[in-house]
Amino acid sequence: MAEAYAELERRFRRLGILRGAGAVLGWDRQTMMPVGGADDRTEQAAALALVDHETLTDASMGALLDSAEADEAGALEQWESANLRLMRRQWIHANAVEAGLVEALTRAAATAEMRWRTARAEDDFAGFAPLLAEVVALVREVAAATATALGCTPYEALLDSFEPHGRTADIDALFADLEAFLPGFLAQVIERQAGRPAPLPLDGPFPVAAQRDLGRRLMAVIGFDFDHGRLDVSDHPFTGGTPGDVRITTRYHDDDFAKSLMAVLHETGHALYERGLPAAWRYQPVGESASMSLHESQSLLLEMQACRGEAFIGFAAPLMRDAFGGDGPAWDAGNLHRLATRVAPGLIRVDADEVTYPAHILLRYRLEKALIAGDLAVDDLPGAWNDGMQALLGVTPPDDRLGCLQDIHWAEGLFGYFPTYTLGAMIAAQLFDAATAADPDIVPGIGRGDFAPLMRWLRAQVHELGASLTTAELVERATGRPLDVAVFKAHLETRYLA
Repeated sequence: MAEAYAELERRFRRLGILRGAGAVLGWDRQTMMPVGGADDRTEQAAALALVDHETLTDASMGALLDSAEADEAGALEQWESANLRLMRRQWIHANAVEAGLVEALTRAAATAEMRWRTARAEDDFAGFAPLLAEVVALVREVAAATATALGCTPYEALLDSFEPHGRTADIDALFADLEAFLPGFLAQVIERQAGRPAPLPLDGPFPVAAQRDLGRRLMAVIGFDFDHGRLDVSDHPFTGGTPGDVRITTRYHDDDFAKSLMAVLHETGHALYERGLPAAWRYQPVGESASMSLHESQSLLLEMQACRGEAFIGFAAPLMRDAFGGDGPAWDAGNLHRLATRVAPGLIRVDADEVTYPAHILLRYRLEKALIAGDLAVDDLPGAWNDGMQALLGVTPPDDRLGCLQDIHWAEGLFGYFPTYTLGAMIAAQLFDAATAADPDIVPGIGRGDFAPLMRWLRAQVHELGASLTTAELVERATGRPLDVAVFKAHLETRYLA
């Protein structure tokens, strides 16, 4: 191995370990940290961000990259070459931004995220808006500086952190296709549902302890390793931690256990992907996920493709009845499946069905592009949000708690993330279609509570490849075709109109 490249691996290993520590601290901030610890945690996050930035912008780093790239031909193996390219991309991002801006944004985002919690609970957008405005202003500075370095638009520079090489023109084309398809399709689905008996409701309350036990039981069935992870509660469901210590969270509703359960299954998909990343490349860029759209594909594949299907509901129905003492026709597998696939426009993204979910993303994608471009002021966000919800889904939030305050992403400075959810849904449909074609035992296995056939395929085709391929390359390799919205639309038509 070339000397320069070996030194880069050493430095990036240290970075990877420190980033893992930051991820666990971030999980703790959202789950267990006392409110009084916020100032200390902000200092810790800022210090780690500065160490990360200083490592990447060290004067010797560029020379090491130049030397390793000069030696690459014949000296590095395929994975090492991919790792080197990813190192260079991180170096470009870091060197585009001054250290003071990195620190300022880290502090502003930590402060805004803590205030978001109370603002959401109290429906207090006015009190949150100045902090969000500060975050947006700093993100715009980062976007402008990085855009110059990457040769793209400011929004695409932010997108690149989550979807490397992503371009708005490509996303706009895919989303325009979906937006043209969804209204008519949604109307057909609603009409089809109206012509059938409505599913029987499940009477609560559903004790939180029972919900937690059911979630853990199904996580174990799917393959979650509790020696390397845990399930906790947070204001917003998420997956954090590291591949060796995966932390997932949910939130509970005592009148509807399905919301929490589906969030748990979604996050379990993220967790299994993290656990399946190539251990030999732990702490290296090439050992990470290729993109957030690929990460979201793994959570949505598990939640939407696998666990809302008839096979899984048939397996899980007895466990649900046992967990809550359910009895009668409302607890039959057929009725539970109708409940799990019921389509209705709603206000909350994380609770949305898979037909209306893309509309939630279309709205956020438009709004965050406008915020970064300076075409939308933070103070005008609630009105723009409500107008968009009415136009896309025919519903208007009665307050900001159920509107523009529902998501944590912008408070944390995560602009460019939202489109990866719907890109992930498209990838999930295409991967599941390819997997079930390659192994006809996948769906019957799910019906037996045996996820091993599905996991074997995903390990080989997705997880174990890490970031050695781009997302586009990986999707085409696994499915035999580029990402195609037609596969996602066909899945929806089969499930909801067949």
